[in-house]
Amino acid sequence: MIPFERLQKIKERLEYVEARMALGEGDIAQLGREYSELKPVVDQILDWERLVADLAEAEAMLDDPEMRELAEEELLGLRERLPEVEHAVQLSLLPKDAADARPAMLEIRPGTGGDEAALFAGDLARMYQRYVEQHGWRWEVIEEATSELGGIRELVVRIKGDGVFARLKFESGVHRVQRVPETESGGRIHTSAATVAVLPEAEEVDIAINPGDIRIDTMRASGSGGQHVNTTDSAVRITHMPSGIVVTSSEKSQHRNRDIAMQVLRARLFDLERQKVADERSAHRKSQVGSGDRSERIRTYNFPQGRLTDHRIGLTLYKLDQIMQGDLDDIIDALTAEHQAALLAELGT
Repeated sequence: MIPFERLQKIKERLEYVEARMALGEGDIAQLGREYSELKPVVDQILDWERLVADLAEAEAMLDDPEMRELAEEELLGLRERLPEVEHAVQLSLLPKDAADARPAMLEIRPGTGGDEAALFAGDLARMYQRYVEQHGWRWEVIEEATSELGGIRELVVRIKGDGVFARLKFESGVHRVQRVPETESGGRIHTSAATVAVLPEAEEVDIAINPGDIRIDTMRASGSGGQHVNTTDSAVRITHMPSGIVVTSSEKSQHRNRDIAMQVLRARLFDLERQKVADERSAHRKSQVGSGDRSERIRTYNFPQGRLTDHRIGLTLYKLDQIMQGDLDDIIDALTAEHQAALLAELGT
């Protein structure tokens, strides 16, 4: 059902914002952001209103014997379009996640499985990096620790671009792999896992950190050995005592390390606050896409069968090679659609 009164209020609000911008009144930057949010919604509303008007006009033409055949033909096409246009309007009215447009912090760590888990974490990192590159986003490594076999012990990356968090936010959770490890001589299939966390980047205005709540330690940064070992105490570790969150950064510049560590800390604290709000709002139900719990097993990558299964929505794809090359859009589109369907059901639209 389309909420007519709400549609009218949205159109009136856009007219008000346009008028204030034309007169140069108010906070132009804020008005510009509101305009960019409202304009696509109003465009959808106007498209739907035009379609409804065309339907009414075509139905009126049915009473004219000379126009009846033409009207019936036109009505057929209009009625076919109506559900699609109505659905687009409903989606445009869904509550917006304010973090969707933000850059994201991507964190990958091996889970159970020893060296194979670290290798799989490295494979996931390359998969996401290729996806980022395909979308023209920027991949900036914040912290990286590798294993002796070339896997990932820990990776923290900042990803910048339009709508980054919106596309990647459902990737958080435990990713499980089933395959014959390179270190396995007997050809047996092993199961191991890696954890992925995707956090919206937070600004200082989002999270105020009390200096008395953090402890900052400097450490000797690890190097690659020989003449490359960093002999200065440049690495920074920040402990947020109220939450117990610990972040580190090991760049060559101690000043930059402090800035990086604070950025990561803000993102994690911001995510904690978002999770609290989400838990309160959805205490009576659990979204089919998942709770975002980092311990939730969300996906299995079965290499012998070339199969990927997302357990939250029961999606199975037999194109694992392409997926590991960064072809993630089919999965992300399906997760987004499922999330939108859950929101529509919750709102009773």
